[in-house]
Amino acid sequence: MFIRLKYTVICWLISVISLTLANPAYSEQPLVKKTLVRSGEVFKEIQTLNQLQLPKTNASYLWRVPRQNDFPELSQAITDVVLVTDVQVNSTDKGIELILVTANSQKLQVLPKTEGNSYIADIPNAKLQLRSGDFRQSKPVAGITEVTVANLDANTLRVTVTGEASAPAVELFDSTKEGLVFGVTPSTFTAQQPTTEPEKPIELNVTAPPDTNYRIPDATTATKTDTPLRDIPASVQVIPQQVIEDQQPRNLIGILKNAGVIQNNFSSRIADTFFIRGFRARNVYRNGVKDRFAAGAALSSSLTNIDRVEVVRGPNSVIYGQVNPGGIINIVTKKPLSQPYYAIEVRRGGYELFQPSLDLSGPVTKDGSLSYRLNTSYRTAEDFTDFYNEKRFFVSPVVNWRIGKNTNLTFDSEYEDIQQSLGTGSEQIASATILPNPNGKIPINRYLGEPTDFFNRQLNRYNYNLEHRFNDNWSISNSFQAAFLTLDLRETAVTSLLEADNRTVERTQTIFPKPTEYEAYTIDTHVIGDFNTGSIKHKLLAGFDLFRQTQSINILRRAVAPLDVFNPVYGQPLGDTFGRLDLYFRDDALGFYLQDQVTFANNLKLLVGGRYDLVENEFANRIASTASVQSDSAFSPRVGIVYQPIAPVSLYASYSRSFEQVTGADKNDSLFKPQLGTQYEVGVKTDLFDNKLSATLALYQLTLTNIVTTDPTDPDFDVQTGEQRSRGAELSVTGEILPGWNVIGFYGYTDARVIKDNDIPIGNRVEGVSKHVASLWTTYTFGTGSLKGFGGGIGFNYVGDQMPDNLDTYTIPSYFLTDAALYYRNNNFSIGLNLNNIFNVRYYEASFDYLQRIIPGRPYTAQLTVKWEF
Repeated sequence: MFIRLKYTVICWLISVISLTLANPAYSEQPLVKKTLVRSGEVFKEIQTLNQLQLPKTNASYLWRVPRQNDFPELSQAITDVVLVTDVQVNSTDKGIELILVTANSQKLQVLPKTEGNSYIADIPNAKLQLRSGDFRQSKPVAGITEVTVANLDANTLRVTVTGEASAPAVELFDSTKEGLVFGVTPSTFTAQQPTTEPEKPIELNVTAPPDTNYRIPDATTATKTDTPLRDIPASVQVIPQQVIEDQQPRNLIGILKNAGVIQNNFSSRIADTFFIRGFRARNVYRNGVKDRFAAGAALSSSLTNIDRVEVVRGPNSVIYGQVNPGGIINIVTKKPLSQPYYAIEVRRGGYELFQPSLDLSGPVTKDGSLSYRLNTSYRTAEDFTDFYNEKRFFVSPVVNWRIGKNTNLTFDSEYEDIQQSLGTGSEQIASATILPNPNGKIPINRYLGEPTDFFNRQLNRYNYNLEHRFNDNWSISNSFQAAFLTLDLRETAVTSLLEADNRTVERTQTIFPKPTEYEAYTIDTHVIGDFNTGSIKHKLLAGFDLFRQTQSINILRRAVAPLDVFNPVYGQPLGDTFGRLDLYFRDDALGFYLQDQVTFANNLKLLVGGRYDLVENEFANRIASTASVQSDSAFSPRVGIVYQPIAPVSLYASYSRSFEQVTGADKNDSLFKPQLGTQYEVGVKTDLFDNKLSATLALYQLTLTNIVTTDPTDPDFDVQTGEQRSRGAELSVTGEILPGWNVIGFYGYTDARVIKDNDIPIGNRVEGVSKHVASLWTTYTFGTGSLKGFGGGIGFNYVGDQMPDNLDTYTIPSYFLTDAALYYRNNNFSIGLNLNNIFNVRYYEASFDYLQRIIPGRPYTAQLTVKWEF
């Protein structure tokens, strides 16, 4: 029945969209000029669409509408950005009261206009700073369909109130206790003032809904401060919630492909580990806090409560301490909303995917000081690999307490239970897939382990974040996370292929006699301050963080009967136990960091920072009764400059460094030094189409030194003389091309080479790194007419060939995939169909080094998503 329903929906959506080949008509209404006067001074003529109606107000000083370049004496006032920390909507006898909560509403500059049924007020010196992102409330009272408050760009806030029949009447009030107050009266409650109507009625609302834009103007990951992306001397890309909604990926790597991040040598069904700029990236953070369990040994992260993902390329030790040099991945989760919101979503797709989920949020108390959010989901699925199945349950409650006007406390936690039937996914061997084999090729669904293999995980995270603003210029933030991970595993893995027949593989089985346990604790405290030294502005960041992780690992290995990959016989008797490990690890890190964002002029900015770290690693072999402790320290600098010759263009250059501890010693018992990543980068950023589309072009050279390689004088020991270098160019584009037409794209060229080593030939390519990576995803949503709410998207993903090991023994071929989506969204209801790998391309995502084990990619799949919002 589901198959019939799936194809019925496909045909229905395709038929409706194919009936319309032209865009809806669009034209502009005549411009009507108004003049605003304050204290007898004419500020400027304003041109608006339709007739501008200025409501009466008891706060006339708020109507400031100058253009900054026309009045230099007001430039400083306009560029002082006022933070809006909360948005409240209260019912009144006339309609609603919309409150922008801020510490100083008298500095706000308000530019009002009307468009169709909407009252729009742009505030060019304000910024919305909600952890939940933009504010939106549908149908607060009769006569008003929607209220939105959103950041139009880095320094401009837009308030939009849309009426049912026509634009509402609005009065402005200023409250020293609350902030800026919009008194909104729907048109159905008051007589309409005469307006100048055009000769023919024209529908002006041609834009997509306000929450469908792909462009995010600022991010916190690169600097730990709310900084516009155009002012950051680094390549930063944000994948917003709307992209995730449109693409409906199954895992984190499905989100990150939009940023050119490719999978490392682990199956995406098991773990999320990545390559960025030619180096492995285990640097996954959650709301800016180190999250060791989002990648590596942990399973693929749940997407249920993810709001957006930020990717900062290059070394970032100055902010985050011990990291890989490729880049930082920061997962930003959903936070409580100040207005009630309820959503239920059901996903049904190929390979028996079934996933219902709930998203509930709203205030707990009448004054809204206490609010909550609850995200939960349950998923069952199979896959194209034999014997595979999974069950996972996820729940994440969040509570936000606005203790006072300047103090905010957020508690959140996550629990995830994942049970699946096999260990390392659908690994296969190169000799029976991409390399010639006289016996032919094995089917893509062939599993080379045992049907009884399993890999289970239980994860608990507990977090809090406390923020306090001393005043408009100084604030402090304290974050804490405690995470606990339990793993249980039985995995049968290939160790070699017998060359005698090219069809039999040797295997071993790994078992956890008792579950492996991980614990991690992270605390971060920092102060942010804005101050001036003469005409020079500073944004100072000073803080420290403390991290501890412990691991208790108990492993048992035994022999398993060989397997004929072309005619497998499973369930043969197990062999003898030949190895056991009982290990304990402890990693401690303490870091102090200082950063200053200096503004010499509106178009010239400097970023300079430094960090000092103390790290310690303890290793114990409980069976051999041996232990070792190694301590290291490192200083990590960063400096960057941004010059903006014209407002939409930013030119930048930067130098940064990272470090990562290397444990062990050489033959003279000298402890190894940390690996150092050093990067030089230049680039250009630009905002196009009235700041709706952003693009970044970056060129870089990144070198990793102190790599361990064999000691040429004694092969039983190692020395730190190895080096690898990555040079490349990257282009990313994100935003809106035309109303309703969104795009996110990336192209990366990476030339990663071994430049010093005693084992690997100089000049060889770094394993697992593709020279060329490209992705493009674009959607169009009809904003008007009979097709309003219908839309579709198409995406392409290209990954060039890669080497499975540094010896360049063979090549994993490149691949080109095509995805598509069709959807309909109408107010609180949406339905979408996603088609992935629609041409059913056979491809391989990653490899397991010298063992010649490779991971095939998922064939064609379809997925239907239905969502209701209340």
